[in-house]
Amino acid sequence: MSSEQVGDVAEVFRLLGEPNRLRIVLACLEADRTVGEIGEALGLSQSLTSHHLRLLRTARILRAVRAGRNVAYAIDDDHVRDVVGAMVAHFTEPHEHARQPDEERER
Repeated sequence: MSSEQVGDVAEVFRLLGEPNRLRIVLACLEADRTVGEIGEALGLSQSLTSHHLRLLRTARILRAVRAGRNVAYAIDDDHVRDVVGAMVAHFTEPHEHARQPDEERER
């Protein structure tokens, strides 16, 4: 990968590192959602939701889908769905070795 591509990937992970943006993406994994639906489900104002959606669209994580007079937001493509789904699976499945407290790891 070029340095520019590495920077682009790092930027996507930085965007997804903000909890509200990650929650928006997770909500859109289930189904296409409007700004109002997302804001209501997550307890965010419409303006804050729109701000996060703009950033996620610019990074090609989400895309706008016109549904009549409404605009819904969807996962941009299967690559995004696969990466986010894999990370969710990684952290929600049981692991053979549990996390150890810091003092045990240092031994």
